Amino acid sequence: MKKWKRDHLGMVMGILNVTPDSFSDGGKYMQVEEAVARAVQMAKDGAGIIDVGGISTRPGFSEVTPEEELARIMPVIKAVRNALPDIWISVDTWRVEVAEQAVLAGADMINDQWGAKKEPKIAEVAAKFDIPICLMHNRENTHYEDFLEDVKNDLLESVAIAKAAAVPDEHIILDPGFGFVKTPAQNLEVLRRIDEIVALGYEVLLGTSRKSTIGLVLGTTPLDRMEGTGATTVYGFAKGCTITRVHDVLPIARMVRMTDAITGKLDITKL
Repeated sequence: MKKWKRDHLGMVMGILNVTPDSFSDGGKYMQVEEAVARAVQMAKDGAGIIDVGGISTRPGFSEVTPEEELARIMPVIKAVRNALPDIWISVDTWRVEVAEQAVLAGADMINDQWGAKKEPKIAEVAAKFDIPICLMHNRENTHYEDFLEDVKNDLLESVAIAKAAAVPDEHIILDPGFGFVKTPAQNLEVLRRIDEIVALGYEVLLGTSRKSTIGLVLGTTPLDRMEGTGATTVYGFAKGCTITRVHDVLPIARMVRMTDAITGKLDITKL
């Protein structure tokens, strides 16, 4: 396994949905050849991570069995690993079985949209293989008493699961769950106050790409939300986020690099 040694320059995670029903790109990369071509292009465009997912997370999505999820992602992970031996591959799943099989097939990290709360033993997979795990904020209800404090406490519960499984701090990545169990106003609040999540002491991944809150603000369709995604990314990175999960890799990668230069993370005297 590759070692997760970070200089905390901005990193772009390119989205590769191997699903028929994802909200903006469903069905486009179901064939292995198409998926690999997309991964190769995203790598050329500046992605350091390819995030392979076999279950849609859009509202009202259809659940699939672990067998179907594996059937979708395993050929793609193996093929992307062969085509791009040096890139990081993330598996977007909350299932222990799927995570372990994906890592054995070539994935280097786990991206769990349930923050290790659906199947806590997924953290043990991260510990066993000594790989990073991204813990996203999610919950079964929207009954917040103190919104951001509740979000932070929820995330710290996920951190506790990871730590109990012996995942080291440097392998824990937090995702505030923009677009999940939050109103549009709450999505913007969690972004506005993202520095409070950064202050928890872990790397923070931002996943705002093409989300409906951006569409609400701009009045645009999912395929026409790159500028809104860019605005949220630049703001988040200026406040301490270090990874962004996006569809539009090239323009966002440029924005991330420029933001790193402005904030002083990128030493331009060495360019």
